[in-house]
Amino acid sequence: MSIDQDLEKLLTNLPFFIQEHLSNHNNKEKLIEIVMDLGRRPEARFTSGPEYISQKIISWQDLDYTTKRISKFTNENRAGIERTLHRISCIRNRQFLINGLTCRVGRAIFGTISIIRDLLELQQSILILGKPGVGKTTIIREIARVLSDELEKRVIIVDTSNEIAGDSDLPHSGIGRARRMQVARTELQHQIMIEAVENHMPEVIIIDEIGTELEALTARTIAEKGVQLVGTTHGNCLQNLIKNPSLADLIGGIQYVTLSDEEAKRRGTQKSILERKAYPAFQVAIEINEQNSWTIHEDIKVSIDLLLRGNFTINQIRQSLIDDKISIKYQQFQTHLLFKNSNRTRNSTALISNNWASLNQLKNAKIENLKTKNLNIYSYSLSNNLLKEVIQKMGLRFVITKEIKNANLIIGLKKHLRQNFKLQRLAKQKAIPIYMINQNSIYQIVKLLNFITVEL
Repeated sequence: MSIDQDLEKLLTNLPFFIQEHLSNHNNKEKLIEIVMDLGRRPEARFTSGPEYISQKIISWQDLDYTTKRISKFTNENRAGIERTLHRISCIRNRQFLINGLTCRVGRAIFGTISIIRDLLELQQSILILGKPGVGKTTIIREIARVLSDELEKRVIIVDTSNEIAGDSDLPHSGIGRARRMQVARTELQHQIMIEAVENHMPEVIIIDEIGTELEALTARTIAEKGVQLVGTTHGNCLQNLIKNPSLADLIGGIQYVTLSDEEAKRRGTQKSILERKAYPAFQVAIEINEQNSWTIHEDIKVSIDLLLRGNFTINQIRQSLIDDKISIKYQQFQTHLLFKNSNRTRNSTALISNNWASLNQLKNAKIENLKTKNLNIYSYSLSNNLLKEVIQKMGLRFVITKEIKNANLIIGLKKHLRQNFKLQRLAKQKAIPIYMINQNSIYQIVKLLNFITVEL
């Protein structure tokens, strides 16, 4: 992973006493921003914490020195430096005079998205969520470079605040061959998004900070035209989008549905429930928890449905380790607290998921059969060699048996298991739970075994 930060180009525009101190600072590679407020000491904020960088008090002359050496401030009180990614934001008094500056260090980090490189090659729309300052813009800048240079896609960046490609008519090299469309005013972002599709024939459109209902609706319109989207929005997790009416269109929209008495009883829910209205504009969601730890929802549709049912969801956690290796784990998260009025109960042997894995309904199955360290698995319509390899690499104490009578559980392909009524009857008689997956793949087997170990 390499970093291109052009820090000297920012420091040369600051007062000399600040420039001198930071140029020789031992920790300048971890500098996040520099704060200059009138009548206060200048402050540098590092990833490790803030510190004052001079005993001198910031004066009007210091602020004027910096503002005259950078580009003009926009209506959003932001400015930049030619051919860099640095951002300078100003604070004004009631007479609109600048009495404070926040100088944010912009960095192009090459290699930061190696953790999700496989997801980019799937050609699915990706939504990135995270709180401000967590690095969403840096991530989508690198995504733009990889998609345009390495995967040779036609990429258009809708750069509303010039943070992705820098404050200049010449975009920063960090975006690779991707093209950049600048937005004159924030409220026009949705119009530029549509213009990009209609005029420039992109295969991928990249949008930073989707924040209004119009922008969410436009993203949905673009997705329906078959264009791949990569976008960011503020929020720690998918639950935040469910509770945000203006952005709900990104995940398919949410509506109240009234069930019949019979259907409500069958589902074990109240009669009035929340459901997803349509297909989401994005297929994949990435929650940026920390710089090196991301939560992946590989199918937003399934994750949202599980969240709305107040059940639970299994999330994929990817971490970038020190030796450049990537760790992928699966964790089960309870989500029933999302809806306080939900009175539904969950049968631990009756989870049904339409996409990645499902558990056959066995009302009479005894879960006590699973309370053992050495589980005997009967595999039906799955490759035993593949299953053994996955079990061995995961370090599980599962044994594959050829005799159903010795099995604690049965796993296999859904389409074959549903047709074998004899096996279903035998499993019911012996109270053996049946777990089903859609495809004979390492990915789905790993997910299923992780789910089983969590259940235990």
